[in-house]
Parts: sequence; C-alpha cells; structure tokens
Amino acid sequence: MNRWLFEKLHISWLVAAWCLGLTIGVISIHYIPRSFAMNPLFLLVGLAIFVIVAIWRWRFFVILAIISGVLVGLWRGEIGRKGVEIYDSLIGKVAIVQGQVLEDPDLDKNGQTVLRLGNLRMNNEKLPGQIWVTTPDKNSIKRSDIVRVKGKMTAGFGAFSASVYRAKIISAERPVPGDVAVGVRDWFAGRVREHIPESESALGLGFLLGLRRAMPTELSDNLKIAGLTHIVVASGYNLTILVRLARRLFAKRSKYLAMLSAAVMIIGFMAVTGLSPSMSRAGLVAGLSLAAWYYGRTIHPLVLLPVSAAITLLINPQFGWGDLGWQLSFASFAGVIMLAPLLHSYFFGNKEPGAFRQILIETLSAQIMTLPLLMMSFGVISNVALIANMLILPFVPLAMLLTFMSGVLVFVPMIGALIAIPTTWLLGYMIQVTNWTAGFEWAQMEVSINLWQCAVLYVALILAMIWMKKQTKLDLAKINIVE
Repeated sequence: MNRWLFEKLHISWLVAAWCLGLTIGVISIHYIPRSFAMNPLFLLVGLAIFVIVAIWRWRFFVILAIISGVLVGLWRGEIGRKGVEIYDSLIGKVAIVQGQVLEDPDLDKNGQTVLRLGNLRMNNEKLPGQIWVTTPDKNSIKRSDIVRVKGKMTAGFGAFSASVYRAKIISAERPVPGDVAVGVRDWFAGRVREHIPESESALGLGFLLGLRRAMPTELSDNLKIAGLTHIVVASGYNLTILVRLARRLFAKRSKYLAMLSAAVMIIGFMAVTGLSPSMSRAGLVAGLSLAAWYYGRTIHPLVLLPVSAAITLLINPQFGWGDLGWQLSFASFAGVIMLAPLLHSYFFGNKEPGAFRQILIETLSAQIMTLPLLMMSFGVISNVALIANMLILPFVPLAMLLTFMSGVLVFVPMIGALIAIPTTWLLGYMIQVTNWTAGFEWAQMEVSINLWQCAVLYVALILAMIWMKKQTKLDLAKINIVE
C-alpha cells in the first residue's frame, strides 16, 4: 500500500487535480461572506504547494494538488468579486449605467431586447461585474456597442451582479472601427438573405454563425420545445463540424496545413459569434484537442474537462457563479466525450460506430448529462428531442456548407440562384420537422427538481460511468473530438 502511494504520477493528472481544485475554489468564493476577504497569501501558499507536488509527483500528492488549486481559486474568485458590494446600495434605486454590449442582443419571451453589459461605468466611476438589461426600445444595437441605460436596479442572478428590467436606452454609440467581425458577419448574412427566404435563411445562419435574433419567434420557440436550440447557437457542435471538416480536407496533404486551417476556423468562428461562456469552453477544448492531435498525443477527458474549466474561470470567474450556459456546455461536452464512448462500448463492443449510431448515442448522451440541470433550472424537458435531433442533425453539416456557398456565390447570379434552391429545400425540411415534433401535445413534460436531487442524479451518472468503464476497460484517452 505504501509503495502504491509513493508511485510517480504523470504530471497531467496532477495538473488536472490542481485545476479541479481551482474550479472548486472559484465557485466556492461565491458562497463565502464578502466580509471574509482572501489574503494574497492564499495565492503564494497555493503555488508553493504545487511546486512541491510537481517536483515529487507522488500519487498521494493528488490531495495536495487539489488543496493548492482551491487556495489559488479562492484568491482568483476574491479578485473577481472585488467591489461587487456596491450593488447592494443600488438595488431598488433608479440608476444610469454605461456599459459595453458583450454578446449579441437577444429577444426574451415578452419581445424585449436583452443586453448583457460589461465594462460598466456610473457617474464616470468604473463598476465591477456584468449586468443583465432588458428594454422595450427597438434600437439596432449590436455587440460591442457602448450604451447608456436608465432603470431600476434589481438583484442579479447567476454571473450577473445586478439586473435592470424595462430599461430606457438613453444613448447608443458604435466605436470606430467597432467589432469588425460583426460587420463582416452581418454583411455575409445580408448576402445569404438575397436568395433564401426569411425563415430558411435565419435557420441556416443560426447553424453557420450562431445568429438567433433574426429568427422568427415561432420557429425559435419550436426549436426550444423540440430540444434543438443547441444547433442554432454558437456551440461546440458547430465548431466541431468546422474543425473536423478542415482536418479531413487537408490532413492527407499536410498535417500542418490541416492544423493551421482548423485553428483559423476556431479563431474566426469565435470572433464572429463572440466569447459567450459556452463558446469560450468550446473554443478552448477544440484548440487543446487540435494541438494534441497535431503532436500525436492524447488528452484524457478527465484531464481536459478540469483544465478547460479552470482556464475559463481564470479568465472570468463569474462564469462559475451560476452561469447556466457554462454549466450546460461542460455537461453536454462530458456526455459526448465520456458517456457516449462508454455507452457504445458497453452495448456494441469494439465495432466502429456508423454515422447514424454515432449521432444517436452522442445526442442521447448529451441530453442525459444536461437533463438534471435542465429539470432544476426550467422544470420542463423535451420528450421529442431525440426524434427531432435524429431527423435533423445528420443534415446540419450539409446545411452549413450550402448556406456558406449561398453567401459566397451571391456575386455569381446564376450559380448563386442554383445553390439557393437545394439550400432552401433542405432548410425548409428542417423547419417542417421542427414544427411537426414541437406540435405534439406531449412534446414537453414538466419535471422539477431541487439542487440536492440534481446532485444525486449526477452522482448516479458518475457511478454508472465508472461501472461501464470497469466492464468495458475502454481507454478514454484515445477519444479526440477533432478526429
């Protein structure tokens, strides 16, 4: 037993343990009273402990690595929440706040524009954190615009320090040159709409660029009911399609060219869609997986998950403070990269999965892993999600390609018009499937659970995966999302 404890571990497992601890520390600070400030000594002690862990690398040092990460995470979380106490004095008061629009504006269920503002200022003084704003004003606000809003401050939620509902837009300015990626995206979207009808073009642009605001309200609602929202928002699924396409197109010619083209797609897609929590996770995971593939290495999912979580929280600790998009992103990714291979190996052995079976198992796995969070957060689940995904997901890569060609070839009238025909047909089919599956009376079911029940379900899922891992002896380290 003593010999086993003093065996050397690969450094990647100790880094993963440290990142797990950091994630725990950043999230925990949200529940520690603000009066209990974290001393910078936490950072120094945490780093000193990890240096010792990295030098000796003994197996039982995993516990020390986690403790080291927790200390650093508490320090980073303290920096992230510093100054947010100012909102306590603003709640219930009317205030004028200036901020930068961090993500593309959305429409809520009441038809109001939703803005997520950062880089906040009030009375020429900088405010920490981010705020959630809804407004009935129909301004043509875009990502990166600087806006001044007036309204009554209310308590925040998740990663938002405060909320302002039904705010009045006092002014909106667009910096010069502004967000160039947004300008290019909107220009391209305009070209696509020249030949493809409104609903079909909105769906195609949702696939390709994550554009949601231009989508008809009825179609957007039906996508939610059918469990298809994930394919029309900027997510890891869309990004994975692009990375795999680049790798398969160029890998036989040049591995370097395949890596470079995939990296350009990752950076370009993130620039176009913005750095939402789910997109930050997706881009980071895709980049790490691509680097591992290029150098002929593998990254175990149990290493990749905590490392990517820790990096996103180091950049923005508020992601870990109840941001549902961040949570769902990691849950669905864990389903695809861990649960799906285990399910396939457990039920089908070592047979290579066909396209249909792979889509079925990956979709089911992602839904299983996100189900407890969805039940806790929304109290409803989609009963038709599996059917709708199976009928639509196989055609998403083709729809993305055709939508892209429709925008690029618009300057060649004859060819552009010809490409638009099958594009419209395919997107029209997807809309029909969405409306059909969402139209069933039993399409949704109300199931509400609390935090403890959610935790119990995830513990059960983890135990089930451990059981399947022991039974199948599957090497999860061989799983790479870019292959």
